[in-house]
Amino acid sequence: MTVLSGKGRTTARTEVLRRIRHALRDIPESERDEDAVVSRDYSLGGPLSPGSPEAVDLLAARLADYGASVRLVSGSDVAATIARSAGSGGSVVVPEGFPPAWRSALPPERVLTDVPRLSVAELDRVSAVVTTVALAIATTGTLVLDGGPGQGRRALTLVPDVHVCVVRAAQVVASVPEALARLEPARPLTFVSGPSATSDIELDRVEGVHGPRRLDAFIVV
Repeated sequence: MTVLSGKGRTTARTEVLRRIRHALRDIPESERDEDAVVSRDYSLGGPLSPGSPEAVDLLAARLADYGASVRLVSGSDVAATIARSAGSGGSVVVPEGFPPAWRSALPPERVLTDVPRLSVAELDRVSAVVTTVALAIATTGTLVLDGGPGQGRRALTLVPDVHVCVVRAAQVVASVPEALARLEPARPLTFVSGPSATSDIELDRVEGVHGPRRLDAFIVV
């Protein structure tokens, strides 16, 4: 690709670099990145308190907008709800650290762990995966996984067709800045907003292209 400049034809790359050099022309060579003062006066939170009923309701509404199945459940109903969501056939992957009480209604013969690691072929035959989350963001309807206890590695939530995700109400924050302040950036973060979907081809929505075709989110209140 070429573009016109004052000196004739040049490549887009050289034009971009020229503009960058022009924008930086008045910055001393001795200046370091940390010397620049950057305004941090943007909102770090919002009117919703973490874990509040309003935050939980907003998260549920936003997830539903994205096509996820969402239910508010009590702690005593989690196990039975997971078992119904996982269906009656096929294997279910339950990562290490998932609360034993929550998996208790799943038939033991259907449960797989990821120790030793399941192969891609084995994961492809799995019906569902059940996980917890690191936290959830109400305003964006996002579930965040960081590979911690009960979440497993990223492949576990990308290959199976069904992702059953359990969120504690206390894990729901209002905004992205609040979430980032609580997350460890060095961990493998996965942000999930509804089932995997794309509309790249003729604007027709297709689900399950880059991840699960179905997302069932259960918020424990």
